[in-house]
Amino acid sequence: MPRVKRGTKRRAKRKKILERASGYFLTKSKLYRSAKESVERGLKFAYAGRRLKKRQFRSLWIVRIGAAAKLNGLSYSQFISGLKKTGVDLDRKILAELAVADPAGFKSLVEQAKSGLAGGKA
Repeated sequence: MPRVKRGTKRRAKRKKILERASGYFLTKSKLYRSAKESVERGLKFAYAGRRLKKRQFRSLWIVRIGAAAKLNGLSYSQFISGLKKTGVDLDRKILAELAVADPAGFKSLVEQAKSGLAGGKA
């Protein structure tokens, strides 16, 4: 089997790691082994962070919708339930945007939700 020295491949791989580690403190940005450990750790946090971001935004939207619904005399759960009963199919991102940017439009949605709740109880 022929001997392989891996010159360019090795250099490219190490260069990529060291570029990703630029900005890290002391040896973590200069020495390959430390840089590799730090970069891998950072990538692990980034992976988890991309999933946390989705949770945090959904939570924020729910808080905004709940606050706007309370101003119009409904709880969050009643509001969502009423919308489902009336067949309004808006996601929480859009509802939160409406609550912040267009209170009049949100109020009309609340009225629809109230009619859906009233119709559901009868």
